[in-house]
Amino acid sequence: MRIVIVSNRLPVVVERTPTGLEVHPGSGGLVTALAPVLRERGGLWIGWPGAVGADEPELEGVFARFGAEAGYQLRPVYLTAEEQEGFYHGFSNEIIWPLFHDLQSRCNFVPEYWTAYLAVQRKFAEVVVASVTPRDFIWVQDYHFMGLGRWLRERGLRNRIGFFLHIPFPPPDIFCKLPWRREVILGLLEYDIIGFQTPRDRENFADCLRRLLPGVRLGRSRSLLDIAFEGQRASAGCFPIGMDYREFAALAAQPAVVARVRSVRADMNVEQILLGVDRLDYTKGIPERIKAFQLTLSRYPELHRRIALLQVVVPSREAVAEYQALKAAIERLVTQVNGQFTKPGWVPIHHVFRMVEREELVAYYRAADVALVTPLKDGMNLVAKEYCACQVEGNGVLILSEFAGAAVQFAKAAVLVNPYDADTVAEAIRRAVLMTPGQRRPSMRRLRATVGRQDVYWWVRRFLSACGVEAAVVPVGAQRRGAGCRRGGGPHATPRAGGPTPDAVVAPVPRKRRRGEPPLKGRHGASAARSSCRAGLSGDVSSATGAP
Repeated sequence: MRIVIVSNRLPVVVERTPTGLEVHPGSGGLVTALAPVLRERGGLWIGWPGAVGADEPELEGVFARFGAEAGYQLRPVYLTAEEQEGFYHGFSNEIIWPLFHDLQSRCNFVPEYWTAYLAVQRKFAEVVVASVTPRDFIWVQDYHFMGLGRWLRERGLRNRIGFFLHIPFPPPDIFCKLPWRREVILGLLEYDIIGFQTPRDRENFADCLRRLLPGVRLGRSRSLLDIAFEGQRASAGCFPIGMDYREFAALAAQPAVVARVRSVRADMNVEQILLGVDRLDYTKGIPERIKAFQLTLSRYPELHRRIALLQVVVPSREAVAEYQALKAAIERLVTQVNGQFTKPGWVPIHHVFRMVEREELVAYYRAADVALVTPLKDGMNLVAKEYCACQVEGNGVLILSEFAGAAVQFAKAAVLVNPYDADTVAEAIRRAVLMTPGQRRPSMRRLRATVGRQDVYWWVRRFLSACGVEAAVVPVGAQRRGAGCRRGGGPHATPRAGGPTPDAVVAPVPRKRRRGEPPLKGRHGASAARSSCRAGLSGDVSSATGAP
């Protein structure tokens, strides 16, 4: 059985050089996890190649050469500028993206967007039908293609088809605002397996079925929700996506990253660094986070000079007026906070607005004492998981929005907050920076064990198994060593819950307190100073770079 992946974009970067077109593999976790599976079975990936300014024959040639080397094929779907505008920028990102993130006031329900969406579904369906054999398993990715199953079935395709939604699924009161709600829900039922990130997403989907499809029958078999409606049968399950834990943890231990960590700490010159890493998007709650940090400094002056926020924002959709306004709002807030609190030798917020290379990102993760991952709504949020993977000495604290999908897995070990409640977030920041190493380490150990055990390879195995597809899905590093994905000894052993991870043996990076500066004190005078040694480290900005 061959596996065929369908996504909005092909998993490659195409660029023109003086010698011609070059194709490079993408660096996201999904690509990393699926490439070995596709290679094993001679798989196929179908998607839009991007606007690369090349004619189709030239692209077909470079894709064929890439496929011969990679061990799996790429099949491009070419879209016109009008199709891309209506389907991607319009329906996908001006309707579905805000609606599914509970921000319906930002939706732009233009009928022409729906027309463009249907046209692109049909175009993709034609390429899929022409490319697959009856025995292939088809795995469709994300909200761009909720309706693709319908067009595949109408063209007579009887293959087993799975669908995974990477973003949240809204409750009925929000979903039903979509003018084409019934068409979308019926389109999803054309898939054999519908995957969601969290139980809440699956239950929201079930509630929408009950609301919109009278007579629908819902049942349970194993961990799946079974759905029957007018002769259609489908199943829905929860499959929380992971990231490449081993890759990030290994990179965090590299000498070059250790050197960068020392440099970041020396430059920021504070006892504890707070970190935010986000793609520029209104769902990430960046202005709300900065306001909460401002409240922290106002309410707890004893933290002045001792903490600083490093806020990394990766550019996204800068040509869109809404995103330009968001960027300006963030910059105004940063200026306001720094103007209010900056003192000689101390700047409260360090704002980075640019693309960030992987090694630099890992250094930021490792240098940070506290991660502020506070989206207003998120399907999962892999930044939270990447941060934990990079905390190789286990001294970090994760402050996480209760509205991120990751909160389901991390509820017992992260500090959960309501990102709309600045008072709660400010108190959580204070509590996090006053935690002793003895208070921090047990929670981070549990977080890292979860991230390491439920990584992106685990996610692929679970979804394919639910679809009846057996595949050897193991980390790339383990494949090279012939180790597989085993428990037990060795550098790629899966970490056990509650125990140390195999990556934790690294050289510590010492932290120095400013000369003449006393240790942080808790409310009752107990010392909350950090120990002198700590260390730690996608979509993505491996996670943050993934555009909606």
